[in-house]
Amino acid sequence: MSGPTTFHGTGVSAGTAVGPLVVVSQAPRPPADEPATTDPAAAAQRVTEVLEAVAAGLEARAAKASESARPILEAGAMMARDPGLMASIDAKLQAGVGITTAVDAAVEEYCTMLASLGGYMAERVTDLRDVRDRAVARLVGQAEPGVPDLTEPSVLAAADLAPAETATLTAETCLGIITAAGGPTSHTAILAAQLGIPAVVQAAGILDVPPGTVVAFDGGVGEITINPTEAEVELLVERKRRRQAALAGGTGVGATKDGYPMPLLANIGTVDDAHAAAAQAVEGVGLFRTEFLFLDRDTMPTVAEQTATYTEVLKAFGERRVVVRTLDAGADKPLKFADLGPEENPALGRRGLRLGMIRTDILDAQLEALAAAYQATGADLRVMAPMVATQAEAIWFAEKVRALGIPKVGVMIEIPAAAIRSKGILYNVDFASLGTNDLQQYTMAADRMQGELGDLLNPWEPALLDVIALACQGGKEMGKPVGVCGEAGGDPGLALVLTGLGVKSLSMATGKVPAVRTALAAHTLETCQQMAAAARAATSASEARAAVVAMAEPVLADLL
Repeated sequence: MSGPTTFHGTGVSAGTAVGPLVVVSQAPRPPADEPATTDPAAAAQRVTEVLEAVAAGLEARAAKASESARPILEAGAMMARDPGLMASIDAKLQAGVGITTAVDAAVEEYCTMLASLGGYMAERVTDLRDVRDRAVARLVGQAEPGVPDLTEPSVLAAADLAPAETATLTAETCLGIITAAGGPTSHTAILAAQLGIPAVVQAAGILDVPPGTVVAFDGGVGEITINPTEAEVELLVERKRRRQAALAGGTGVGATKDGYPMPLLANIGTVDDAHAAAAQAVEGVGLFRTEFLFLDRDTMPTVAEQTATYTEVLKAFGERRVVVRTLDAGADKPLKFADLGPEENPALGRRGLRLGMIRTDILDAQLEALAAAYQATGADLRVMAPMVATQAEAIWFAEKVRALGIPKVGVMIEIPAAAIRSKGILYNVDFASLGTNDLQQYTMAADRMQGELGDLLNPWEPALLDVIALACQGGKEMGKPVGVCGEAGGDPGLALVLTGLGVKSLSMATGKVPAVRTALAAHTLETCQQMAAAARAATSASEARAAVVAMAEPVLADLL
């Protein structure tokens, strides 16, 4: 590729980048002429030692990683030590399959199983293949694949990035990330946004670009230029300058140009996240995901352990609100201590509050810990349940929460039925929060982990906006606030639309708050309402976005 070439992927982390391309080394494949295994016991011992070395390496990375990244790396180490995986490999070795071929085949069988489960478990496919790649490399006498040491600021390209790789990157040396695979809610997308690194996924052809080639790209719109001209580089640099200038004015509380309040909140998952977010100009927490306390454990965390965590998070935010989502686990995020057995379609199974209504001991312990943390701090604690579908479920949960003295109780609206019947559901609770990621996958019948369905998972989809409007209308009629805590809230353009639809707060990764604050400050509530109407009247996500951009102040183009 000697001349300029432009193509598109899916932008998942806003910002621009220009720099030399560094391609993540590809993992070696099992040799086509690999000999059959003649000593299964010796081969199994060797694989066991290699998998243990891989696990130890991931744990070493975890020890140096942030608290939010540490559980992801530790989960990879647990996968490497999974006795079920080793048993599957051993069975293949006993049948005479070559050593690396046995590892590869066993892992792929596990990946097929995880992918079929959907949700959280489908996300683990990348983790497991990363373990396989590291093991195969060691078995054939090569260095483990992955991100090389970045000796100069560079743009990183890969087929996909395992969490073990993404979690170790910094914005100082990694100017941007481009992957051929992945999706809007992949580990790469989420961690890149948290780190403030521009990123594009689903960029077919990026691996055909020679290492060292200068690449320029926009992580907001997903446009990538290979060998850009000086004029194209200057244009991108100018856009970066304009974006930085626009964000420089983004301080204070969230509000429209005419003063309509729109609280801007942070999404967090760990105590480390809480301290980092509390130091930023956010108005509290709109989503505290509590899953990290529960996942990858053999036993349930104790009430005392949970109380200590919740208390520390509440203290970090002082008088600012903290909205806690109770455990969102189940068939698609199975817990070792709460396995309800296999299900035909886990994404539509016993997850979220449905699990809590079966395993009341788990939910009761969590609520007891939250109540204790509330009593210890007197903080503005608000507790909400995930995956609520009916008014009866909302009543059941609200009674449990209020019986423990927690004054503010809410529900997640991530099922279309809950959006359609939001008036009734909100009758018994104090607030609702829209989980746009799940709400979209259920509205469009498209697995949000399947990158190939990216067009259906675009949050600008008018059908999703219609469903959100229904939920907000119910909130308006009941006088109860409906917020957003899904990824859609962090898009500056969509934030304007959501404001116009009647959303009362927006929660997002802290790195996205300044751009959203700036976009809101440049537009009146009436303009936001007009934008919402135009987006809903569109026939496609791209048409909806274009309509809003056309109506917006020029500053919005620099923020997207």
